[in-house]
Amino acid sequence: MKKLLIANRGEIAVRIIRAAHEMGIEAVAVVSEADRASSAADLADETAVIGPAPANLSYLNHEAVLQAAVDTGADAIHPGYGFLSENAEFARKVQQAGITWVGPNPDAIELMGDKSRARQAAIDAGVPTLAGTAGALDTSVDIEAIADEIGYPLLVKASAGGGGRGIRLIGSREEVRSTVEVAQAEALAAFNSSEVYFERFVTRARHVEVQVLGDGESWVHLGDRDCSMQRRQQKVIEEAPAPGLPDEVRQRMRDSSVELARQVGYIGAGTVEFLYDPDRREVAFIEMNTRLQVEHPISEAITGIDLVREQLRVAAGEKLGFAQEDIRFDGHAFEFRINAEDPDNNFMPSPGVIELLECSGGPGIRSDFGFTAGKTVMPFYDSLLGKLIVWAPDRDRAIARAVRALGESRIEGVKTTVPLMRRLIALDDFRSAQHHTTYIESVPGLLGVNP
Repeated sequence: MKKLLIANRGEIAVRIIRAAHEMGIEAVAVVSEADRASSAADLADETAVIGPAPANLSYLNHEAVLQAAVDTGADAIHPGYGFLSENAEFARKVQQAGITWVGPNPDAIELMGDKSRARQAAIDAGVPTLAGTAGALDTSVDIEAIADEIGYPLLVKASAGGGGRGIRLIGSREEVRSTVEVAQAEALAAFNSSEVYFERFVTRARHVEVQVLGDGESWVHLGDRDCSMQRRQQKVIEEAPAPGLPDEVRQRMRDSSVELARQVGYIGAGTVEFLYDPDRREVAFIEMNTRLQVEHPISEAITGIDLVREQLRVAAGEKLGFAQEDIRFDGHAFEFRINAEDPDNNFMPSPGVIELLECSGGPGIRSDFGFTAGKTVMPFYDSLLGKLIVWAPDRDRAIARAVRALGESRIEGVKTTVPLMRRLIALDDFRSAQHHTTYIESVPGLLGVNP
């Protein structure tokens, strides 16, 4: 691998460019017309403009990205997360063009992208799952009877879903048919597939996940993470390892995730996601993300393993240089997602010029940002500016360090979610790990004057 094209933007593009440079690999940044002056463009060895600002005309344009790789002589493409990262069709096109795809094989992407098929694969691998339909729901049969058997409340979920979309809650038998029809319409509009399935709903659930890594012949896990602090099913704060899990639950989750990766012949970095029911002390499979996760730095922090470097090595045909017994877990880490949004005004996006951007430093502090002072936050894309990652020898010290780091961080010119992070980390429920996936919405006044 000599020249890597990064088919993404923002903080993840910067992250990948840095890893490539450390490995002696040239980096090509693809940019839209709006991103010509981005931090990724500044850091890359070469840039290629692939279209106008709208993502469907640039970052999601298969042919434009592939042509940029050909024009620049790139021999590999890293998709980051989002955009084309879990698009099996694009991955196949990359491989057919004779370019190395930094990610799992397209068949694995396709399998895990279909949530009902992924659920069945998880069952086959011995991964614990919630009660629900084994595959896509057949709406020509008595779906009320199926729902009755699972029990209420339950969720109807889009088979091709992701990012919290295509999910509806059903509270009673009378709601089943109409809610399924709405979910099918949403799924068709969002994912071009109306397939849905049922799954038992867990009240006050925690969202936990396992980082896996494989080379096609051997597979390991890099521990678990907790992503329970969410707003409208979008992660806000993550930590590793997940606090408060019973040892047997944690081990089963880790072992079964590795087994799932083994059974699908997984190559590269992936994440197996679960819901943890603290009342039943049970964990159950949600989905597998066949890409690098936004929160990968906290797994790096507690293991010392550079996940992007490993992705590039494995994609280049190298084998993992370590076995499970070689991985050591050390300390506790948090990641705070900093978005250009106003948390006190219904999270309205806040585009504009960043006048000041100063992140905290000191021991155990890492900042992964896609912007610097003077750069412009565009209104066309996701509002993530970057992530503040904090590590310490234990959770209590990590929280204390995070309080300091958030207090010292200053961003001016655009509104950000930093004030919300400061409020969240001060909560007793957060400090005692009693929060859950709907916690933010459940606390009156937490989101400011206009929640």
